[in-house]
Amino acid sequence: MDPKRLSSSSQQQVQLRKKRTKREWRPLEDRSCTDLPWFLLFTVFCVGMGSICGFTIVTGGAARLVFGYDSYGNTCGQRNELIEGVRLSGLDHTDRKFVFFLDPCNIDIVQRKIKSVALCVSLCPAEELKTYQDLKRFGMVNGSELCSYELAAHKYPSLPERIDKCPKLPVPPSKPLPVFNRCTPVDVSCYAKFAEAVVTFVGDSSVLHRLIAGVAASKEIIIGLCVLALALSMILMVIIRYISAVLVWILTSLVVLGSLAGTGVLWWLYIDHRLYGNDTSPKLPKEAKEEMKAELSADSGQALLVYAVSATVFTIILLLLMLFMRKRVALTIALFHVAGKVFIHLPLLTLQPFVTFLALLLFWIYWILVLLFLGTSGNPEQNEETGLTEFRLTGPLQYLTWYHAVGLVWISEFILACQQMTVAGAVVTYYFTRDKNRLPVTPILSSVLRLVRYHLGTVAKGSFIITLVKIPRLILMYIHNQLKGRENVCARLLLKTCICCLWCLEKCLNYLNQNAYAATAINSTSFCTSARDAFVILVENALRVATINAIGDFVLFLAKILIMTSTAFAGVLLLNYQRDYTEWLLPLIIVCLFSFLVAHCFLSIFEIVVDVLFLCFAIDTKYNDGTPGKEFFMDKALMEFVESSRRLGRAAERGRSRVKEAVSEGAEMKPMAPGTSSA
Repeated sequence: MDPKRLSSSSQQQVQLRKKRTKREWRPLEDRSCTDLPWFLLFTVFCVGMGSICGFTIVTGGAARLVFGYDSYGNTCGQRNELIEGVRLSGLDHTDRKFVFFLDPCNIDIVQRKIKSVALCVSLCPAEELKTYQDLKRFGMVNGSELCSYELAAHKYPSLPERIDKCPKLPVPPSKPLPVFNRCTPVDVSCYAKFAEAVVTFVGDSSVLHRLIAGVAASKEIIIGLCVLALALSMILMVIIRYISAVLVWILTSLVVLGSLAGTGVLWWLYIDHRLYGNDTSPKLPKEAKEEMKAELSADSGQALLVYAVSATVFTIILLLLMLFMRKRVALTIALFHVAGKVFIHLPLLTLQPFVTFLALLLFWIYWILVLLFLGTSGNPEQNEETGLTEFRLTGPLQYLTWYHAVGLVWISEFILACQQMTVAGAVVTYYFTRDKNRLPVTPILSSVLRLVRYHLGTVAKGSFIITLVKIPRLILMYIHNQLKGRENVCARLLLKTCICCLWCLEKCLNYLNQNAYAATAINSTSFCTSARDAFVILVENALRVATINAIGDFVLFLAKILIMTSTAFAGVLLLNYQRDYTEWLLPLIIVCLFSFLVAHCFLSIFEIVVDVLFLCFAIDTKYNDGTPGKEFFMDKALMEFVESSRRLGRAAERGRSRVKEAVSEGAEMKPMAPGTSSA
């Protein structure tokens, strides 16, 4: 056989193998389950979280929290079993359904719990009881004994033990809490000390009362302003595409002009100082005054020169960056324009913050309830200091709380990642559908169904990676707060450095995860493959990424500030009728915080849309060139950007070719020396 033919066939096989191994981007063509082992692992973990809740219910922790229990380990409203070594345990409290505290104002501010003896009673006192005769009468008439179980109601006034085993007089009127069956005083003034300890910035209780009264009097205004912030956020997401160009160029111009003005002022001050000086020295002998003046003048002149030179260098770098990145600024504007169109075609995207917030809220409520259940689960132990019976988890069971804490972080990140994957899937469907009239009826619902059917494992893996970074950071923050004022300078700096590094790593991983979810939505690949492919695309477009993140994030930040200040201004106008201006403080703080939070939630969706559009655009321009068979998928605004970039590129290429021709002509003419021509 001919060796040339063999070599050519082997080369063809190598090329075919390369084509097979080189994976191409095939948007929305093939779907398959991704990261299935991680989905199974996450399912097992969630089953473990549910098992903790089941454990607390089976062992009575949930019942003790809901129905309440007394200081002897008896659960109110049911028959109890005897606890070994605990007196007055094992009582039948079927008719005693409410928890009553002998001294409800005896609060441990550090532990944030009531230290008083608790009893199960059949009725909470609705009126104030001033004497032991009143206690006796209340117990005899209503059958609700408010002193310790071993004391008979008709003997209350004469028993010497009444001081320690009966409630502190006068007994304030109380009513049971809904669901949790605790007798709480109607007048909560006894909790003022606790409130002041929690709200540490308030030193005067009268100020606290006035602030709370201001919130209570302005609750309708606060609700109305929160709704206004919600409406402004939704409107801004639609109209930002019309004002993004103006905002970006205004900000760019202001930054450049501000830098030039600052540099000019510094040079003017330096020149003025060199020419005229500045005689600010005190009254001294003439020789000493001249010497001091010379030293001060030299120091001031040197400092001004350093400032002016630094500002000049900064301005030159800034101008060069603006010069080289002006086309990428145009790309940012085009992406904002297309993102506004996405919200018009996919209006259900505006509901994503509501859905995510509702899911997080329900999970957090469940998590807090189970945590409280764990606080009343375990083995009964008698507190040596107070003599009260408490329930604590001991042995291996104490690690259930840590497992539950990890679940808080992982599942919260999982819910946020599901939002990112849902938005990415909808935007990818919009971008890679050439005819926008043929979009699915509900692209958001289609994206959710694809997520649930194929990609829950990918989301679980990405959220677990964030959890691995976030938990050490939270632990270090807890250690830093616990050691505040007791650690040395080196330890404090080391802790802060580690916390800062982990925070930066978490932000970078969040951004990479978001792009990995978009790559999974496009190609249906696993998390690691998608993260690698997205990382390669981002590195190839590093300058564009930097421009979009810098300018885009700043514009969105200004949009958040705009919503917050507009809402605050409306609040000032609505609260103007209240003469006591100190009552404005807390309502305005609440309104500003809520409006900024709402704006952040909505505009973060806009930011995700812009990032996914950029990834789609980068893939589109990499694998398509507009020729037949490789048509672009992009929107008209992005197409105009590509065409303008190509025109500039062709003009630059023509300029370079003319320079080369001129250089080559000059090189050809050089060898023509005198005397070489034919005679």
